[in-house]
Amino acid sequence: MHNRTNSAGNSLPTGPALLVGVAAGLLSGIFGVGGGILIVPGLVFLARMDQRSAHGTSLAAVLPIAASSLVTYWVHDHVDWPVAAWLVVGAVIGAVAGTALLNVLPHRTLAVAFSVVLMVSAIRLFISMGAEGRGALNLASAIALVVIGLVTGILSGLLGVGGGVVMVPAMMMLLHVEGVVAKGTSLAVIIPTAAMGTWRNRSNDNVDLRAAGVVATSGIVAAVAGGWIAARMSDSVSNFLFATLLIVVAVRLLLQARRESRIDVTAVVE
Repeated sequence: MHNRTNSAGNSLPTGPALLVGVAAGLLSGIFGVGGGILIVPGLVFLARMDQRSAHGTSLAAVLPIAASSLVTYWVHDHVDWPVAAWLVVGAVIGAVAGTALLNVLPHRTLAVAFSVVLMVSAIRLFISMGAEGRGALNLASAIALVVIGLVTGILSGLLGVGGGVVMVPAMMMLLHVEGVVAKGTSLAVIIPTAAMGTWRNRSNDNVDLRAAGVVATSGIVAAVAGGWIAARMSDSVSNFLFATLLIVVAVRLLLQARRESRIDVTAVVE
């Protein structure tokens, strides 16, 4: 099997990239996220891609994967379009700010920030969040959605994630949106956010489109299957599994950042 070359100049094995895509696609379909929480560490650990390049490449792969997942949720009428519209307003603006920060912050800071986001999201998901459907949107809730979208966009551009790990719990807790609807709505917001972030990252040369294409190709098919599973899974089981996965990935990233820090210290001493 032929290998590709990532933007850091290293060999990018196609096999691992395809596996990353399948895992990210299932994650996107089942949990309403873009899949970046697996794509970023997958590209770093399995494909040996540079951290900054992995974040930019992840966001490019997230776009088609999220679009595939959205179709399944849309067919089942599990998308709240008014809520999505307000979230998009803030998310697109935030994506511009996040991609700008990507070129400023060091790699270790990116890894630690990503881990913190995952841990916070996991804690929220472990807490029972019953949601039976939202009430009418008013000015206060619209402003809250724009702010949530802004935070999501910044994290998306900075960390290479779609932002579902922030939006889904936020919609469930603040607006009492039903879990499966929150996931579908999250995917609708991820698409324009990822598009803006990818465009900005390309201008900063932080995207390997060939690698993103390999990940997305396998991820699209898996995303459709994941959406089918999500429509039949209870919220309690879904939240528990998702939270557990977030903690595992976060711990792995923190351990990696710690090792890199020790290597840097050793290099300075020598």
